Order: sequence, then C-alpha cells, then structure tokens
Amino acid sequence: MTTAERIDYLVERQKRFFQSGKTFPVEFRIEMLKKLKACVLRHENDIAAALKKDLGKSRYESYMCETGMVLSEISFLIKHTPKFAKKRRVRTPLAQFHSVSYIQPTPYGNTLIISPWNYPLLLTLDPLVAAISAGNTAIVKPSAYAPATANLLAEMIAECFPEEYIAVVLGGREENAHLLEKKFDFIFFTGSQNVGKVVLRHTAEHLTPAVLELGGKSPVIVDSTANIPLAAKRIIFGKIINCGQTCVAPDYILCDSRVKGRLIDELKKQIKQQLGSDPINNPNYGHIINRKHFDRLCGLIDKNKVVYGGGTNPLTLQIAPTIMDNVTWDDAVMGEEIFGPILPVLTFDRFREVYDILKDRPKPLALYMFSTNKAHIDFVTKRIQFGGGCVNDTIIHLATEQMGFGGVGESGMGSYHGKASFDSFSHYKSIVDKKNWLDLPVRYQPYKDFYDKLVRLFLK
Repeated sequence: MTTAERIDYLVERQKRFFQSGKTFPVEFRIEMLKKLKACVLRHENDIAAALKKDLGKSRYESYMCETGMVLSEISFLIKHTPKFAKKRRVRTPLAQFHSVSYIQPTPYGNTLIISPWNYPLLLTLDPLVAAISAGNTAIVKPSAYAPATANLLAEMIAECFPEEYIAVVLGGREENAHLLEKKFDFIFFTGSQNVGKVVLRHTAEHLTPAVLELGGKSPVIVDSTANIPLAAKRIIFGKIINCGQTCVAPDYILCDSRVKGRLIDELKKQIKQQLGSDPINNPNYGHIINRKHFDRLCGLIDKNKVVYGGGTNPLTLQIAPTIMDNVTWDDAVMGEEIFGPILPVLTFDRFREVYDILKDRPKPLALYMFSTNKAHIDFVTKRIQFGGGCVNDTIIHLATEQMGFGGVGESGMGSYHGKASFDSFSHYKSIVDKKNWLDLPVRYQPYKDFYDKLVRLFLK
C-alpha cells in the first residue's frame, strides 16, 4: 500500500474497532495501560539511546524529563481511571423531582495525536495514555525530526497493540497532510503556532474538537525583592534543559533595572556551576535538533550584545548557553520564540511597567515570577494572561498531575495531565433519567392560568 492507502486503511479499521465497543470497558483500558507501562520499562535503555541520538540527551535527563514522567502519568491513570469513568449524579431541579440527573463521560472515538520532536517520547505517549484511559482508539504521528525515537515508538506500539486499536504513522509533511484530510472524532496536536493554525483549519472542515499545545515567548519577571542567587539557579535550570528546546522554557528575562547587574552575574555563575566552563564539551549537554534550527538560532545572536557564552560548534550542532544584555523589542531575538539556549535580558524601572509591556503581546504558554512581594505576585498571576507557570521557579508546573497543563490564546487551547488528560479525550453527556410514575401537565398545551403560576413558582 502507498502511505495514503495505509492511512485510509487504518482510519477505517479503527473506526470499526471503536464501533465494536471493545474500548469501552474500564477493565480493557486498565489492561492496555499496564501493557504500555511494562513496554516502557522494558525499553528504558532503548529510549535513552534514541533520545541521545536525536537530541544528545543524557540518560539522567531522558528519565527525569521523559521516561519517568510518562511512567508517572500511566501510573496515575491506572489508579484513577475507574473513578474518572464513572457517571456522576448531579442535583435535579425541583420541577423534575421525579428524575435522576447524571453526567456520563464517554470516549470521543477515533483520535489523532500529532507530536513534536523536542520531547518525542513524552509528548507522544502522554496524550496516548490519555486516549487509552478515556476509551478511544488512536493514530499516532511522531515527528520526523526525531527519527530514532519515532522508529522506536513505532516498534513499541506495534509490540503492545493491534493496529486497529493503536497505530503509528511515520513520515513528514505529506503524511501529516493526508492524516488531516481524514475525519477524526478528536485531534491532539503539539507543535508550533504556524502548524497549529494549519491543524485548526482542517479540524474546522469537519467540526472536529481539538486540543492545541503550542508555545510562545514565555517571560521571566524578576522584581527587586527576588532572591537573586536562587532565581538565577532556577532560571538556568529551566533554560538549559534540552538546550532550551522546551515549549515552556524561559524565553527572556524582564527584570527590575536595579537588580539586573547582580542577576546577570549570578546567571553566569550558575551556567558554570551547572555545566562547567566549557558547556559544549559537557557530556550531559545536548544539541540542537538539526542544522536548520541551529542556523536559525545562530542568526538570533547579536554578538555585540552577548555578555556570556555565544560559542557554537556547527559539527555537533551545539550552542553554548548565551546571555544577551541591552536587548530591545526590535532585536531579532525578540521577534520569535527562541527555542534554544539564548537568554535575552530586558529591564523595567517601575513594576507597573510590566503590565504595560506585556498586556498587548501574544499570550505566552508559561510565565515565571521571581518575587517575595505578595502584591506583585498577585498582580501578575491575576492580571497578566498566560497558560500556566511558577512563582519562584521554572518549568515544574507541568509535572503536577493535579493541574491541567495548556495554553491560552496564541499559545494553545485545551489542557491535559492527570484528570485533565482524561477530560480532554472524553465527551461528557448530560442525561436526565425521567421516571414514569408521574407526568406533570404544566408543560403541555393548552396552557392554563394555574399552570402559569406553577411555572413561575419553579422558574424564578
């Protein structure tokens, strides 16, 4: 079969499999989640090797940021899916007292998961785990930019599931285009804003619900009350993970001008402390995904504004953590999401300026606030729009299963992780179960004055 024929074949087979009802029993879902967990554990070494090949990730970072988080999500949903899948009774209005009202979660049906290259295991399997938990079938399309991990995912999923239930489609733009032409019941996409717009246009053609996990320029706000050494430590941690190729990485710093000098000094110290004086030769420091993105990032570095780092190795596609000072909004580095180890520093003189600077800019996926001033923290977290974030830390909010993770506006729509994952892949039916032993006449014509009084008694 051609790729297009195989996709058509898989879509049709999965449609029939879902219609058979085999994915509905909770026991089946739990069994499938356990199979996937065992498979991930069995292939832990293979996963580490694939991520090393694709992105240069160390074994430690691979487990901390991908494998371990996948296992945690599977464990959470194995434990909680039986509760999440139960119907939930709700209060019935007095006028319908002889009824029972409840909300019943049901799977959407046939789903499509398109995942990116930067966390190719995590951002493929986490939504797949959600699809399984909620009782759906899934076609998974990993990124061609991380081929070692994509091929391994195809092997693992084929090892666990029949393709009429879960299948992987490998390839690039052509395969994406053909998949998006098909009618799915739900689509989950993680990637760039530009591709997200393409996905949304296709989902509109079929009125298909979708979750879009995109990105944006996630700011780090540092006010004059912040613990500067600790702030620097946590900002650098968030920036150098996966060489800055993280959708919620600190994109730029917006700091009080009074603390800028101290902050930059501490940022330099932290780069040395965490990666050594020669980060490019640190075996635990990865590389940029490909030459295209390497060249793009190099083009964002203004050497006249570099105050630390700036070193590159075109042969290994590595860029040392780079701090840029005296940056303005007109600089190239502020014109797009960086998605790399470049950290521009901008300033404000009065805290109120922060809102004026950010209010009309695209809504970021994340925002990080370093402060001990409660009024400043409350103002930022309540007034500025962003997907999610941290106070006095970076990145870690996405690892909390009790909270949904997602964007707002230009940074995405919908959320997942924990129960939010189950919710995203489920449709909640609202059902009234009416009893037959009584049938109030007030709703039927001909209308009477007495009925009017009763209606007004119930509805006010």
